[in-house]
Amino acid sequence: MWLVRSGHIHGRFSADSDLHGVQKFHVNPVPRIGGLAIIISLAASWAVQLYLGRPVGEHFLQLLIVVFPAFASGLFEDISKRGGVILRMACIIVSALLAFSWMGIRVTRLDLPGIDTLLAFPAVSLLFTVIALAGVTNAMNFIDGYNGLAAAVAAIMLTGIAYVAILQADYVVWPLAIAGIGACLGFLFWNWPRGLIFLGDGGAYLLGFWIAALVIMLVARNPQVSPWFAFLLVSYPVVETVFTVLRRLSRQSNPGMPDAAHLHQLVYKRLMRWAVGSPDPRHKVFRNSMTSPYLWLLSSLGVVPAVLFWNNTLALQLWALLFVFGYVWLYRCIARFRAPRWLVVRRAHRGARRQKRDH
Repeated sequence: MWLVRSGHIHGRFSADSDLHGVQKFHVNPVPRIGGLAIIISLAASWAVQLYLGRPVGEHFLQLLIVVFPAFASGLFEDISKRGGVILRMACIIVSALLAFSWMGIRVTRLDLPGIDTLLAFPAVSLLFTVIALAGVTNAMNFIDGYNGLAAAVAAIMLTGIAYVAILQADYVVWPLAIAGIGACLGFLFWNWPRGLIFLGDGGAYLLGFWIAALVIMLVARNPQVSPWFAFLLVSYPVVETVFTVLRRLSRQSNPGMPDAAHLHQLVYKRLMRWAVGSPDPRHKVFRNSMTSPYLWLLSSLGVVPAVLFWNNTLALQLWALLFVFGYVWLYRCIARFRAPRWLVVRRAHRGARRQKRDH
């Protein structure tokens, strides 16, 4: 709350004042340091756990320290409006290496013939762990485009992690997941639908790394949980990222350069019919915020079956394949203006106009 109401103090360096960028859809300058609120909330949760004498306190503090380089690189870019891919990736890799070497967070199995044998070698496990942590961390930043999108998707995924961790009586993972959910919900109160503060790169990296670390820990600590639970749980941001990179490469463009062809951007422009309606700033904020529920639903189509079939590798693999095909089908339909009519939000004032003309 303080970060929002003190915007007149820090707004000159924290606000996103670029209103015309290719991925900008807000009306007024908005602070983009929501990640600071998220990490403060997580730190407060750790302090409470420590006060209560819970054993999770040590793991909590370790994860907060481990995630800090990734978070700090994003926060630096949020404030300075400078940065680069090399700096961000270097910091995320540092976080991943700390997670592997200090906390023992590592990918140990994928339930794939031959691969699991290779994962017994520390170097191979390290490579897969860094790819998984860095991939999900960046994927969360890829989908952070509209009010309530990334934070709500993160809360949905953390809920899935918490549920399965509770089933396994994993008293390390589920409190960390619950703390993440609380931080996301507190942030969403100010971010959706009013857009009073943005998550920023720091917040997106923080949540992405937090989710990736917890789901890897859950699978490694509980042999009953299929590693394909982890993939299906994060399928929306991961598939979005891979599809975006392949799409940009196919067009011979730089995969690291932003564009306006993400799925959430197509939903905004082609499903929210308000996008061609009133230019009133309030309507633009409304269109921005009402884009996110489409993607909440899409993410849930990965998280719900992941939770239902958490120990059934074959079912999870089939659902993962179905999700990929469903994503590609939906993207193609929207891109070609062939989206199902029930997905399209039309301007509510059209009927009123017609009634006025009739009278």
